[in-house]
Amino acid sequence: MRAVLKYVGALSLCGALGSGILGSAGEPQAGAAVNSSKAAPMFGITIPAGYRDWRLISVAHEEGSLNDIRAILGNDAAIKAYRQGTLPFPDGTIIARLAWKYVPAEENNKVFGRAQSFVPGPPTDWYLQFMVKDSKKYAATHGWGYAQFDKNGTPADEAKIGTCAPCHEPDKANDFVFTHYAP
Repeated sequence: MRAVLKYVGALSLCGALGSGILGSAGEPQAGAAVNSSKAAPMFGITIPAGYRDWRLISVAHEEGSLNDIRAILGNDAAIKAYRQGTLPFPDGTIIARLAWKYVPAEENNKVFGRAQSFVPGPPTDWYLQFMVKDSKKYAATHGWGYAQFDKNGTPADEAKIGTCAPCHEPDKANDFVFTHYAP
């Protein structure tokens, strides 16, 4: 019986993550950043239409002061490059990071009798980030342009965006991309 409860709990968590992260196509998501025509400074990137329908690359839980759960999504070019192991990523690749607060799943935890199940909560302050590959346009930042938007679709200022490329510098061997594909 205990094994069945663990299996049901795991399925519940997968379902909660799937519905919370990916949602249903064409359905507005609570807390989802609205598509904004406001471009992020320095790189001129706007929120791509339909990004919430992109495929899942991976998920991550960041602890410490962030304590969030993230979905990393990719457009078709990103997914193809990940699946084929292509480095550097080709021009046209776009990788999106969506982040929510990491919160206990109260209903699931009632079944388990303890806190062990967690799900996405409200979006974080800087809910949405993009990396856009254009080796010519973004040559000064190793071919990647960066953008960050709050939960309302407002782009971060130049000072915040200016921290992106230096942060990604240590992952040069992976074309400056932290996330590995979770097949």
